[in-house]
Amino acid sequence: MTTYIALLRGINVSGHNPIKMEALKTLCESLGFSQVRTYIQSGNVVFESDEKDASALQAAIEAQIKQQFEFEVAVMLRTATEWHQVMSRNPFQSAADADGTKVHIVFFSQAPDAALVEQLSALPFDGDKFVVIDREMYLHCPNGYGRTKLSNPFIERKLKVTSTTRNWRSVVTLSGMAEG
Repeated sequence: MTTYIALLRGINVSGHNPIKMEALKTLCESLGFSQVRTYIQSGNVVFESDEKDASALQAAIEAQIKQQFEFEVAVMLRTATEWHQVMSRNPFQSAADADGTKVHIVFFSQAPDAALVEQLSALPFDGDKFVVIDREMYLHCPNGYGRTKLSNPFIERKLKVTSTTRNWRSVVTLSGMAEG
């Protein structure tokens, strides 16, 4: 069995795309996943599956959500092993240790084009810093995520890739859930 962490993009935001976590858990169980656990209303699911093809699992979750809830939701999926690698590469670890709400990870559906990342890097962000490594962006917002220009929609527009963002505290919590 492989442990996976699924992050749903854009559910339960300002009343849009509502999915109760109990319904999401039931949906995942109906797909044959075991040890299904959810975390907060923003769409975080930890589960186990015999399936080794992450893209097949991702597509199955997206299709089931569309069928059951009648709207489309993008799902970013990582194995627990990938999750730990993502955490170990955090270039803002000291800031994350000081305040887990000031450091975020943006999880991409695929690695963004390097030229687009370079263009984004050339823009001013009032003290906010980011580093893109593979399918993740590490984001440090000393003044808070609510004040950054580097919001999830802005990043998606600039990098032309689907993404969802979680703060460091959530990343750590999901890691603990995957281990448990």
